[in-house]
Amino acid sequence: MSATTADPDSSLLYEERGAVAIVTLNRPQTLNSFTRAMHLGLQGALQQASDNPVIRALVVTGAGRGFCAGLDLSELDFSPGDGLLERASPGPVINDYFNPTARAFMNLRMPTIAAVNGVAAGAGASLALACDITIAAPGASLVQAFSKIGLIPDAGGSWLLVERLGLARALALAMLGDKLSATQAKEWGVIWDVADDPLAAAVAMAERLALMPTRALVATRRLLRDANTRSFDAHLDVERDLQTALGHTHDYFEGVNAFLEKRAPVFKGE
Repeated sequence: MSATTADPDSSLLYEERGAVAIVTLNRPQTLNSFTRAMHLGLQGALQQASDNPVIRALVVTGAGRGFCAGLDLSELDFSPGDGLLERASPGPVINDYFNPTARAFMNLRMPTIAAVNGVAAGAGASLALACDITIAAPGASLVQAFSKIGLIPDAGGSWLLVERLGLARALALAMLGDKLSATQAKEWGVIWDVADDPLAAAVAMAERLALMPTRALVATRRLLRDANTRSFDAHLDVERDLQTALGHTHDYFEGVNAFLEKRAPVFKGE
């Protein structure tokens, strides 16, 4: 892997394998906890992938034994003295760094897959769930540990937990701060799968998705994630409008023609 130019200190690595981009959080000594610089590097890597028309799927993983432990608390200043409340407040770093990263993942122009190689804690769990598909190692876990330091799930975690789990399980996990094992997460439908080598499994899935009609996949993401914000009647109209827009794409005509001609389609993501 080579370090992305957006992160010269190499706390984040970026690699392109054909049509797949692989982003690795690379602070293994801190379980890949986020610094401000690492956020900027990650956002830069997502932009780099988005700007390259060849890239049609993205995988994010962590170096070492953890996926991501959320915010590196050393980024906040708890030293005694004037301005302590402002210096120690998590609000600015959430607003300026975590929220832009979460929005970037949710709006990326290609499918995203998280390869959760170890613990995903706090905003690290939110990042894993913000991806379209999540594959975890057998020993990995998700934990919303915010209640243990007097905070709430952030980086979209409170929204994503309810979306994946429903209110009852989401509340218990968020309040108790208990670990959710990879096996239990799969049984509950929080993640897609458990694999001994989650990165290899994620890359294989990304390679498969990269051959598919990218715009339709991203439209599907948007449609499903927003479904509970509309009435059924309103949702039917959104489906109609998206189908109309996709009906003007290359991949729609290619897919139909391939079906009629009984051959494999060659999608371009256009």
